[in-house]
Amino acid sequence: MTLPRMPSFRLDNRRALVTGAGRGIGLAAAAALAEAGAHVTLAARTATEITEAAAEIRAAGGQAEPLVLDVTNQAAVRAAIEAAPPFDILVNNAGTNRPRTFLDVTEDDYDVIAGLNLRAAFFVAQTVVRKMAAASIKGSVIHVSSQMGHVGGPNRSVYCMTKHGIEGLTKAMAVDLAPLGIRVNSIGPTFIETHLTRPFFQNKDFSDFVLDRIKLGRLGTVEDLMGAIVFLAGDAAALITGSALVVDGGWTAE
Repeated sequence: MTLPRMPSFRLDNRRALVTGAGRGIGLAAAAALAEAGAHVTLAARTATEITEAAAEIRAAGGQAEPLVLDVTNQAAVRAAIEAAPPFDILVNNAGTNRPRTFLDVTEDDYDVIAGLNLRAAFFVAQTVVRKMAAASIKGSVIHVSSQMGHVGGPNRSVYCMTKHGIEGLTKAMAVDLAPLGIRVNSIGPTFIETHLTRPFFQNKDFSDFVLDRIKLGRLGTVEDLMGAIVFLAGDAAALITGSALVVDGGWTAE
């Protein structure tokens, strides 16, 4: 009898691009991919954050370099991707939100959220994948979506709209790119505790609302997402495309 062999979770000799990589989920994704052996390019607008993060990854034995980039500037995105070797992995993470009730959303709110969460995400993916396809790389695209891409929520009409859009983009890209062997999936975190979100949870009503819906009874941490990102990036997920991996503690289970 020949036993089946477990696919490797290693990502050695693969190049990964992570957007919004200076902090929070993006930083965790970069650290996880580097620990699994990938060479990681950390992209964000703030040079100090990604420079420090890349240095920390290298100090820990990984391979990393910073890329100062505003992903809403499509010309800059094209120039940066064209100047770099093709990537095997894209973690399309850069995003934003301005929590506001539907009746109070301004045109500027709409443009900022949709411009980054949808437009920039679309064209970053297209630019990276064009080069990936030209090099015949059977790569992996991971869109950082949200549990709010599967449900609705108060004060998040535009955010929910954009994340539902990312889920549709994930499926459509997966269909288009499957003949090229390029996989496209999304990861949908619940509320993750970071230095940016921590002040929101000082509001007891909001904290109670969130924890009441997360069935496992706690906020997410960036570490909760790291294994999921490495899994979707590599050979262990070789037959998974067009799927949503929801890391939400059970929020969307009912």
